Amino acid sequence: MSEGSRRSTNVSVRYRIQCYAQVFSAVLTPNKSRLPPEVNRILYVRNLPFKITPEELYDIFGKYGAVFQIRLGERGKDTKGTAFVVYEDIYDAKRAVDHLSGFNVGGRYLVVQYYQPAKFQKKADAESAKKELEELRRAVKAKKAALQANE
Repeated sequence: MSEGSRRSTNVSVRYRIQCYAQVFSAVLTPNKSRLPPEVNRILYVRNLPFKITPEELYDIFGKYGAVFQIRLGERGKDTKGTAFVVYEDIYDAKRAVDHLSGFNVGGRYLVVQYYQPAKFQKKADAESAKKELEELRRAVKAKKAALQANE
């Protein structure tokens, strides 16, 4: 056997070993795969029944892993029917999103998403800008009315 053929054989054997190692590591540790960047251990849940209790939420979400905290939206505000669920492990949160999105609870289908602070901040910024614009419009109307009254 020539020197060149031994090298190519050694390279192909090494390559096969690396491929097998990758396959076996993926099979042995399926939960440790790379997650998308939006995956978070904090979940935002919408479309909850208004009379659901935190204990019922713990029962539903606790099936997919250890729940660190649940914050239910206030009843009298526009956060009614929403909740934040915080898992201790990011993989448990991913399983909960995969299994509970569209799950029927009390005749309502849950919308389970990963919490994205930037999205919530944009919404809050838009609301504050809208309020500021309304205040400016009121001030302009008041000034126009004062000018017309003076004429």
